Amino acid sequence: MAASICNGAETLRQVTQHAEHVVNALNTEAKLPCKLVLKPLGTSPDEITAICRDANYDDRCAGLVVWLHTFSPAKMWINGLSILNKPLLQFHTQFNAALPWDSIDMDFMNLNQTAHGGREFGFIGARMRQQHAVVTGHWQDKEAHTRIGAWMRQAVSKQDTRQLKVCRFGDNMREVAVTDGDKVAAQIKFGFSVNTWAVGDLVQVVNSIGDGDINALIDEYESSYTLTPATQIHGDKRQNVREAARIELGMKRFLEQGGFHAFTTTFEDLHGLKQLPGLAVQRLMQQGYGFAGEGDWKTAALLRIMKVMSTGLQGGTSFMEDYTYHFEKGNDLVLGSHMLEVCPSIAVEEKPILDVQHLGIGGKEDPARLIFNTQTGPAIVRQPDRPRRSFIACWSTALTP
Repeated sequence: MAASICNGAETLRQVTQHAEHVVNALNTEAKLPCKLVLKPLGTSPDEITAICRDANYDDRCAGLVVWLHTFSPAKMWINGLSILNKPLLQFHTQFNAALPWDSIDMDFMNLNQTAHGGREFGFIGARMRQQHAVVTGHWQDKEAHTRIGAWMRQAVSKQDTRQLKVCRFGDNMREVAVTDGDKVAAQIKFGFSVNTWAVGDLVQVVNSIGDGDINALIDEYESSYTLTPATQIHGDKRQNVREAARIELGMKRFLEQGGFHAFTTTFEDLHGLKQLPGLAVQRLMQQGYGFAGEGDWKTAALLRIMKVMSTGLQGGTSFMEDYTYHFEKGNDLVLGSHMLEVCPSIAVEEKPILDVQHLGIGGKEDPARLIFNTQTGPAIVRQPDRPRRSFIACWSTALTP
């Protein structure tokens, strides 16, 4: 966090004290998802440019928060803002909440001049077409805390996206348009890279998984889920569960070795795999990986972004597709679903059921899957638009049948 001013030595001393107090209070009381680190006051163009440059090159820094404590001539910001490539938040606040009517004087007004300095900063931001967020309110206000926290989540997700690698196991579903797209434009615009790996490369890793690792993961399944009779130790589908565990361990090892945090599969390209990955995908999504079916790299990247943004919050995020409508006047609905891959992070607080059921798509053995009821309440449905533009969001509600 940087505070910018242009005043005398005593004013600088008081601004420093106020900034230290505010930053310490926000870090200890505001329940922010990230820590604020106080930087030196910016009192000249060179100092401000140095702060912006340091923010750019510090991988631990997700964004820059500025507070115009008193008046700050905004031309001092031009060089710094012109090179800044991290998200920017203007915290339009002041140290005191109420005016001291009985003692107010010109010194007080000069020191606590955010109302003036903030407008000056806002002007230069608009003049430079600088994209930035603005949070207005007293630093002890919980609504301000919430908005700062939301901005922090966006900033962290942007930083993660710039380093994101998406692995496509096979290509997209044949003849499908929406799952295709301009991967080069997406990398230029958003930063994440998308590359295809042959399913045979994955199969090699899957086949290298030993029985000891599989047994340990099966033990985890049995403690975490309610297994149907067919999937229990003497059930006729037990081997399908073991194969699902082998696929999960192989996929996770492949993703970790390649530094991937999002991936896609397609049921049209499963050569060498005994079943379409279902349980594996569900559990990897719950661990924070982005995923989408049929090679949809845009949705896989978006799910990873949403999972990073929602870290530590109640509720969950999942891959899903719009499947079919329920038309009823005043109660129109769309049923979201997918063959196997729905993330357990949106499940109610009870043990999911682990089962093996027939799947007519893919032409492979019956896959293992988790079955659960989902939470109800407000939801956000997001889908990728053209990579050159942005993402689309709409408010929705999760309902019981």
